[in-house]
Amino acid sequence: MPDPVQQQTGQPRKPLRRIPMVIAAVFVGAAIGYVGVYGIDGLTGNPPGDPTCRPAVDLAKKIAPLARGEVAALTMAKSPLRVPDLAFEDADGKARKLSEWRGRTVLVNLWATWCVPCRKEMPALDELEGKLGSKDFEVVAINIDTRDLHKPKDFLKEGNLTRLGFFADPKARVFQELKAVGRALGMPTSVLVDGAGCEIATIAGPAEWASDDAIKLIKAASGQ
Repeated sequence: MPDPVQQQTGQPRKPLRRIPMVIAAVFVGAAIGYVGVYGIDGLTGNPPGDPTCRPAVDLAKKIAPLARGEVAALTMAKSPLRVPDLAFEDADGKARKLSEWRGRTVLVNLWATWCVPCRKEMPALDELEGKLGSKDFEVVAINIDTRDLHKPKDFLKEGNLTRLGFFADPKARVFQELKAVGRALGMPTSVLVDGAGCEIATIAGPAEWASDDAIKLIKAASGQ
């Protein structure tokens, strides 16, 4: 059948521009679905995360000016992240989990005797625990040596590092768990965690934890 529009105008009918409209509809639908799953942060440039950890991000922003000097390399949390509930052992071989420290600020440190920067950092961590260790704060240094399991204990004993509790994960799964959430790139690694188990700050590499800069920051983070 002849097209009446073509008969009247002498020009063929232009095809309807439906494809762009369909694409736009798909995009809008996807955006609505994304917001429904991830929240508005996903569209504003802030990676989505556990909303219950937003107070930790607020705290990180508040204490960010203190991340200077000896602790200037700290990366303050910018999106809410619940730190994995790391599993490890204590000095008696008893199974422990990071969630046991809920209610107190924790500096989780991963170290190994084969890691030279780790060995150099341990005395400062021991001193930090001696200065600020309390019901409000604790250094939880987890050794990840996978061979010669007596070596890390001997290292602490020989160095008279007696204020740190001994914790270990001979299978180094704690490193893999933190690596999976982008918080372990090398050794040593330290993550400052609030009482709800949320990340406040992370540092890849050693720091002078017994310095005035570190003490001020840890005090502010733990409310001391």
